[in-house]
Amino acid sequence: MKEPSGKTRFLICNCENTMDLDASKLSAALDLGEDFRLFTNLCRTQIDDYQSALHSEHELCVGCTQESPLFREIALDEERAVPGFANIRERAGWTKQKGDIHPKIAALLAASQVPHHPTGLMDVHSEGVCLVYGRGQLALDVAGELADRLSVSVILTQADDAIPPSSVDVPIYTGKIRAASGSIGNFEITVDGYAPMVPSSKETIEFLMTQDGAKSSCDLILDLTGEQPLFSDHKRRDGYFSIDPQQPLAIARTVFEISDIVGTFEKPIYVSYDPDICAHGRSQIIGCSNCIDNCPVSAIQSDGDVVKINRLICGGCGNCSASCPTGAVSYDYPGRQELMLRIQTLLETYRRAGGVNPVLLIHDETEGSELIAAVSRFGSGLPVNVLPLSVYSPTQLGHEVLLAAFASGAASVRIQVPRSRIQEADALRSQVALANQLTESLGFEADFCSLIEEQEPDQFEEAVARPCGSPVRETVAYSTVGGKREIVRSILIALDKIAPAPQTIIPLDSGAPYGQIVIDTENCTLCLACIGACPANALSDNPENPQLRFTEQACVQCGLCRSTCPENVIRLQPRYNLQPSAMDSVVLNEEEPFHCTRCGKAFGTKATVEHILSVLEKKHSMFQSEEQISVIKMCDDCRVVTLAESSDDPFKQGERPRIRTTDDYIEEERKSKTNKTPDDFIC
Repeated sequence: MKEPSGKTRFLICNCENTMDLDASKLSAALDLGEDFRLFTNLCRTQIDDYQSALHSEHELCVGCTQESPLFREIALDEERAVPGFANIRERAGWTKQKGDIHPKIAALLAASQVPHHPTGLMDVHSEGVCLVYGRGQLALDVAGELADRLSVSVILTQADDAIPPSSVDVPIYTGKIRAASGSIGNFEITVDGYAPMVPSSKETIEFLMTQDGAKSSCDLILDLTGEQPLFSDHKRRDGYFSIDPQQPLAIARTVFEISDIVGTFEKPIYVSYDPDICAHGRSQIIGCSNCIDNCPVSAIQSDGDVVKINRLICGGCGNCSASCPTGAVSYDYPGRQELMLRIQTLLETYRRAGGVNPVLLIHDETEGSELIAAVSRFGSGLPVNVLPLSVYSPTQLGHEVLLAAFASGAASVRIQVPRSRIQEADALRSQVALANQLTESLGFEADFCSLIEEQEPDQFEEAVARPCGSPVRETVAYSTVGGKREIVRSILIALDKIAPAPQTIIPLDSGAPYGQIVIDTENCTLCLACIGACPANALSDNPENPQLRFTEQACVQCGLCRSTCPENVIRLQPRYNLQPSAMDSVVLNEEEPFHCTRCGKAFGTKATVEHILSVLEKKHSMFQSEEQISVIKMCDDCRVVTLAESSDDPFKQGERPRIRTTDDYIEEERKSKTNKTPDDFIC
């Protein structure tokens, strides 16, 4: 298949004149040239023009998603590259709002051209071992339908209306699932009241040998009990289907779907993890647990000083990435840099084409897209200044992405929270609050970022159309290179230069991932235990002098230093320091070094040695005399030498006896014979 190359060619259709489009305006906005033309029925009467365009040397982008299956099929038949697609009809063209729609359409088309880097994939395997879990005859009937395609077993919670089968096609048991874990291909269940069916069951199904705590495994679970699902995240637990037994259409649809889940499948790897910068713990002391606390599917667990992510269970909500203070967990569907580039392209193209007061509407690909389609077809449509941007999960958004949108010129950022994620949006709410606090502290308008939690189309339309504030006076340049903390600093430094109220220090609420630590220097002995506990290398020492040094930009406020400190002299102070000094290592505490009384070498701090003396001198049996006390004031080497020289050296041993040899025995025997008298030989 020949791949096209060169500048993108846009094929734009006004959908049988249902959109009021001007070819010259679009051409000017996107620099398309004088030969750019609009189509009115590209998918039907003008399909020949599309086929001709496929054979050009340009990459193609079709401004229609409704007919994308048709366009894709024709491209494959022609053995040409499949074009890209952009929805300009529901998102821009179908609107009753006043204003010029061309800047918005140009922005949507430009954003669709941002290169997409696919995330990693993992293989998931299913042997087709399926458990049907339900009540009575319905569960048996469904199991019978699946038996030809899958290896099915049935667990009945009750069998009152079940008729004993004349031919047992699937194993039948009774029981109540107490616990379930895993996902597609590796479910593990624990069953109480477990018992197999009695083969001689006649009028009703009977069971025998009941036991509790029976364990089993399977690849798929079809739950028809109508009770509380086995998993709180059941809608996103691959391989688990919880269906209302009163909904025959849903049951039929699920039977059709589940019967094909046999073989090896690909699952996206939504997040990446770098344990080297994880602030979860040190030396079994827990610091940050944001990812664990905010994971709605329990896919993240503590694993010593780091965490372990079960990618088979992960549903891609992105809460972990949004709330991670260091960037150890990073969302890859798409990655941070790619998402920011899409936002920059969308806003810059809109402003360059003459658009004003842009509102960025971030929504999910399914529920959000359906709401937008509903208001465009049955309502007034989106306002001309509302720029929709779809993502897999809005809860992935961290404050760095929201600040990037603000710095790129968004007058407002509105995030549509889908119904399926409202109960798990706490991490997103905290990120929105942090972004608003940072911008408000710089004097910009309050609450530039907000959530849309309305689920009905008319309520959603009203929320989207709310008036917004004025955008920043100018967009600012910032770097997207590095981790989330480096990106945030780049943005805030740039915003501070144009802020109505420039700041040096921005106070933040408790729990914020930025700040400094405050040391009670009078009680700190500079034991430096906090340095070993710091996961971000914000704390360091000085090899030449007893010092505790601190780099504020690196501090994530995890609290591990505070938890580790044996003297309890560390306090956290959340804030954002915009001064250049935040990047420097500054001295928090230092002491006069203590010099060995024997060799003069500095080996500790004066305060530490004096503290040890106050605790041990004349108060411990080993430190009663002046000679015993003097070793406390010596370095390690001199202490060993002094102890070895003392009369009560604990390591001193007796003289080692000389090894006896054969000559010793011979000489001893000779002497014995020489010393004998004549009487010794008388018998």
